[in-house]
Amino acid sequence: MKNQSKTLTKHPKDPCKLAVVNTPIIVGIGASAGGLEALEDFFSHVLTPCNIAFVVIQHLDPTRISIMPELLQRTTLMKVTQARNGMEVKPNCVYVIPPNKDLSIIHGSLLLLDPVESRGLRLPIDFFFRSLANDQNERAVGVILSGMGSDGTLGLRAIKENAGLSVVQSPEFAKFDSMPHSAVNMGLADIVAPAEALPERIAAFLKHSRRDVPTRLKLKSTSALEQIVIILRERSGNDFSLYKKNTIYRRIERRMDLHQLKNISLYTHYLRDNPQEQDLLFKEMLIGVTNFFRDHKVWAQLKSVTLPALLANYPEGKELRAWVTACSTGEEAYSLAMTVMDVLDDVKHKGRFKLQVFATDVGEDAINIARKGYYPASIEADLSSQQLNRYFNKDGSGYRINKQIRDMVIFAPQNIIMDPPFTKLDIVTCRNLLIYLGPELQKKLIPLFHYTLTSHGILILGNAETIGNSTSLFTEIKENTRIYTRIDSTAPQMEVDFPTRIFPIISLVENEPERTSKMTTNITNLQMQADQILLQSYSPAAVLVNAAGDIIYINGRTGKYLEPAAGKANWNIHVMAREELQHQIHLAMMKAQLQIEPVNIKNLTVDTHTINLTVQAITKPKALLGLMMVVFTEMLTPTKLPRRKRGSAEKESQAELQQAHDEIQSLREQMQSSQEELKSANEELQSTNEELQSTNEELTTSKEEMQSMNEELQTVNTELRSKVDDLSWVNNDMENLLDSTQIATIFLDNELHVRRFTNYATHLFKLIQSDVGRALSDIVTELDYVRLQEDSKEVLKTLVFIEKEITAKNKRWFKVRIMPYRTQENVIDGVVITFTDISEAKLLESELRKIRPTT
Repeated sequence: MKNQSKTLTKHPKDPCKLAVVNTPIIVGIGASAGGLEALEDFFSHVLTPCNIAFVVIQHLDPTRISIMPELLQRTTLMKVTQARNGMEVKPNCVYVIPPNKDLSIIHGSLLLLDPVESRGLRLPIDFFFRSLANDQNERAVGVILSGMGSDGTLGLRAIKENAGLSVVQSPEFAKFDSMPHSAVNMGLADIVAPAEALPERIAAFLKHSRRDVPTRLKLKSTSALEQIVIILRERSGNDFSLYKKNTIYRRIERRMDLHQLKNISLYTHYLRDNPQEQDLLFKEMLIGVTNFFRDHKVWAQLKSVTLPALLANYPEGKELRAWVTACSTGEEAYSLAMTVMDVLDDVKHKGRFKLQVFATDVGEDAINIARKGYYPASIEADLSSQQLNRYFNKDGSGYRINKQIRDMVIFAPQNIIMDPPFTKLDIVTCRNLLIYLGPELQKKLIPLFHYTLTSHGILILGNAETIGNSTSLFTEIKENTRIYTRIDSTAPQMEVDFPTRIFPIISLVENEPERTSKMTTNITNLQMQADQILLQSYSPAAVLVNAAGDIIYINGRTGKYLEPAAGKANWNIHVMAREELQHQIHLAMMKAQLQIEPVNIKNLTVDTHTINLTVQAITKPKALLGLMMVVFTEMLTPTKLPRRKRGSAEKESQAELQQAHDEIQSLREQMQSSQEELKSANEELQSTNEELQSTNEELTTSKEEMQSMNEELQTVNTELRSKVDDLSWVNNDMENLLDSTQIATIFLDNELHVRRFTNYATHLFKLIQSDVGRALSDIVTELDYVRLQEDSKEVLKTLVFIEKEITAKNKRWFKVRIMPYRTQENVIDGVVITFTDISEAKLLESELRKIRPTT
């Protein structure tokens, strides 16, 4: 036997002992077809003893007693037992799921449940992995081995989202590679290796991840962490500086454990030199759990109360606009579209409603998956049969969203923190994103959502998220549902901080433990305070603006030179600058964009103050490229200008100044008009862009449908070729059969026209191939059979065959048999006439009659 060739190894130094003895690491192993061989390879290479417990979830026949524990016991020294209800998980043990049960875990104890479906698609691996992730969090380990289908993929995503370890058998080494391929293609695998190599890889990861609290704190270097954030920003264009620090550390430490790097500084160097690792860490930051209709109570509340109330506000109908932020692979966006469709069917409105969903996410890989709208068969666990039949099409081993729902959703990559939001929305969902963001960023996003929503708009958050102190902006529709409606108020609204791609430099470590001496701390504080005093008291007033004049940053006191304009708040230097400075600032900014040197304009008078204006285009650092610094330097002793003689020269100079001023004013008015036109054109371009995105989505869907149709046609073509080959062989067999009988046979249709005939029929009838379709009565015959036509009609009428002996030329006799022609459907479709030559029999009969009288 194969098992006899394997050796069971006992490790002397207990390399897997990673935590407290009474709380073992729990490794869930999912397998299906071909899983027994993979499990034997896996357990025969586990070094024991170790502080690990293994739980095997195998697809089993629900009607038979399992002998899986006995089979696995032959490959390992650990105790293998079938799981029982309430059994406490212990180290150095293997637990196997019993037949016809689902297995869960709570507080380290196994729980057996009756399956919802006794037959059909069941997903026990996904079920256990999800419960393992919720129970063990970052200590959970999930392993996918050989199997068909996609069971385990969604469970691995839950484990990975909780910072656990996801392990997959290499598909090329799996007997059935569907389950491993599904996990790998979704980007969920931390470790991919043959089954026999997985135990060693898991042990190495777990051993390295065991660090006590002082060691972990030592790893949290502010400068190294900021470097990592900058590397990710330069690589992906996304800034993680405002994410929760613990979340960032958990993701980074997982990557460190996989590469077995001891401190964050080493990982920073490794990250800087490996673009592939940068991409993997970026994806690690974005991992989130999602599935169709997650948190069913929320969707039930939406369907029964919230959405009908929203539709009731628009009796004439409306095109509803929704924004699904952090949509991941698209399940939530499609869930919203399906829910709205259900509501529109249930609640009959006079007005006509349409839905447009904008689904965005930072990860382009997730967006590409969402655009395809193709999901594994395991989604059957989250959807009812009615939803599957109505909104999905079965496609191979999975399901594809149908065209009606697909056309409602536009997917696009977008960073909610840095990119402009969508506006005039009726629904915004931001579920399970805020929990990863810091409090400062959360406070910015809630007013932003309020700004994007129209009156009666709905905001949907995750179960662990709230609007915080923004109770003047939203009110919760029903307690603990996390569904809010927008408050329309005439009171001054909270200031909206619109997203920007320019971020201030902020510290990434809050309340960092004291790691330096008090002297160093005091020196640092003194330096910071001194710098602050210098900046506030002695540095000139200055503003950082972009090319359009929008103010990004203000330093010092600028009230002498800038003031808010009346009306809606507008933070643009051209609007806020005092009248005496407006045209000078405009000219200086235009000139500064065309040269490297700063533009200096001296001796400008503002009220009673004389200032120098300096505008410098910024070229370094790269993050500020394209911005300009506008500096106002006040002159302590105004420069005395030489007096001019009054006369014609002075008048001429004043006239020239007035003319120049008028020209500048005219140019400013033209510029403002052009800006308004550009804004209008920009809005039109945005609208056109949305339409083009929608068209692109339609073309992508059409392409996929054409590809699917092409595959179907190829399949049909193959089947038809096979049938043609079969018919060709049947036709050959029939030809040979008819020729071998040497019986003249003619097939007639219901009109008694020739349909087919054998070669021997040409000896009695002057038939050629072109006679097919002609009436048999028109064909010259050697038979002396006048009633052939009438007898054939009689057979068609009575369905009773007729048999006669008929003479022919040259003293030949034939037995003529006329029978109805029956199809496979038992339908009469003509007659078959056979002519058997009985001339020899008749001759013998005649000779016998001549002899008999003489005897």
